[in-house]
Order: sequence, then structure tokens, then C-alpha cells
Amino acid sequence: MSNLKIYSLMILSTIFWAGAFIAAKLSSPFIPPFTLTFLRFFIATIILCGIIKYTKQDIKKLTKPDIPVFLFTGLVGMFGYHVLFFTAVKYTTAINSSIIGASNPIITTILSIIFLKDKINYKRFLGILLSFIGVFLTLTNANLSVIKSFYFNKGDLIMLLAVLMWASYGVFSKWVMLRYSPMTLTFYSFLFCTILITPFVIYEAPWRLLNNIPYYSYISVVYMSIFPSVIGYLVQQLSIKQIGPSKTSIFINLVPMFSIILSVLILKESLNPIKLLTAFLIVAGVYICQRN
Repeated sequence: MSNLKIYSLMILSTIFWAGAFIAAKLSSPFIPPFTLTFLRFFIATIILCGIIKYTKQDIKKLTKPDIPVFLFTGLVGMFGYHVLFFTAVKYTTAINSSIIGASNPIITTILSIIFLKDKINYKRFLGILLSFIGVFLTLTNANLSVIKSFYFNKGDLIMLLAVLMWASYGVFSKWVMLRYSPMTLTFYSFLFCTILITPFVIYEAPWRLLNNIPYYSYISVVYMSIFPSVIGYLVQQLSIKQIGPSKTSIFINLVPMFSIILSVLILKESLNPIKLLTAFLIVAGVYICQRN
């Protein structure tokens, strides 16, 4: 698969991930976080299982030495990240958590240099920095008073740990890809996440809320299972295998930009010139980072 096709698929995935934020707004007020995460990955696991059987893909059979690998990807990349994220937003602002989330490419690059002996040149550094500035200005609306009021609290530290988990998942995936295909990694990561989160779902007792959940929340869960999860995560693994975790992670900075576009189109939120300027900075940063 050519790099151009990988870039196109990653951009499509970021649109799906941006849509997940809209879907979360329509479902999280009615469905508890553990249950929401469980439903997302349970449905995604079933869909992936169907795809594997229908396409007759040669997926690796699970053996005893494989269990620690998928325990790590399922626990850290899926279960751990989502639990920490949902916990973080209880103690910090949306702006703080989003800005810290935008540091993912930087943390991923650092981990790649340490563990994968990856190299970074001035173009990639400039691209990451420019894209981060674009995200920062997008989330703060270039408002100096918002920037001045930014401070770290308990929620910020939890969010930072969540980002570290997500970055570790990406770097670890690249490390084990000589042994597993992207489909194998994605499927078993989803499966282990679903198993690990089940006790927490039982504790939440979501069956008590069934009568109060609107139909569009169920549609949102199905959307998050198919597009951001099955397609998004699978494309991410393909991208990590071909261009590496550092270059893959920089695409995540496109998510806020697409979230704004989708919010304007679907939720009828307003758009101002500052957002257009910062969107240009983000796109320019991603483009520079992908240039060799």
C-alpha cells in the first residue's frame, strides 16, 4: 500500500474519530462510561470477527505467549486510556484535557526515539510544533485570558497519564508488528478490552437505565463501534506498520479541526475566522511532518 493511500485513510479515520466526539455528546449523558466503552468494543469485536470470517483472513490463533501482549494492548490502549480519560474530565476542563491530548504526537515521538531508536529531523519537529500550536489556538480560540488561566490540577495529571498510555500503545504496537498482522492486533486488543471491562459494567448495572436511553444514543454507539473503532483503529495499525507511530500520531491533531467542522454542520455551532486560521496551521504542521 502506498504512503499516499495510508495518508488518505488516516485523514478519513480522523474524521471518524472527530465524529466520535459528537456521538459521545449524544450518548454519554444517558449511558455510563464503562458501559459505553464496553458496548463500543463489544460490538466492534463482533463486527471484526464477522469481517475475519467473511474475508477468510489468516488471523493468528491465540497461544499462551500471546496473552501478555494483548493484555497490554487491551488494558493500556483501550481500557486504560478510556477509563483515565473519563476520569480526567471529571476533574479538569474540556480545554485543559484537549490541550494535553494534543501533546500525544510529542510524547509518541519521544517514546519512539527511546524504544524504537527512531530519528527526528528538523522538518518533523517543526511539523509537530506547528500542529500543536494550531490545536492550542483552536481550543483556546486564541484568547489570552484563557491561556493565562491554564493551570495543572489532578484531572490534568490523569489526562497526561491517559495520553502516555495511548502513546505507549502505539509504540508497543510497532514493536510487536513483526509477529502480528494489524487485523490480529486490533481484534485481540478489542476482545481483551471487552473482557477486562465486563466486571465494571456489571457494577454500573446499566439495565436499570434501558427505558431512559433515547434511540439516537444507540445509533451513536453503533457509529462509534463501526467507524472510529473498527475502521479507525485498523487503519491506525496499518499506518503504524508502514510509516511508524510518530508520523501516525501527528494525524490526531486533525481531530479538533474536523470536530469543529462537524459541530458546525450537525450541532449548528458557530464558526469564526480564528478557527479557519488555526485549522490552516494544523494542516500545515501535519503536511510538513509527513514530508521526507
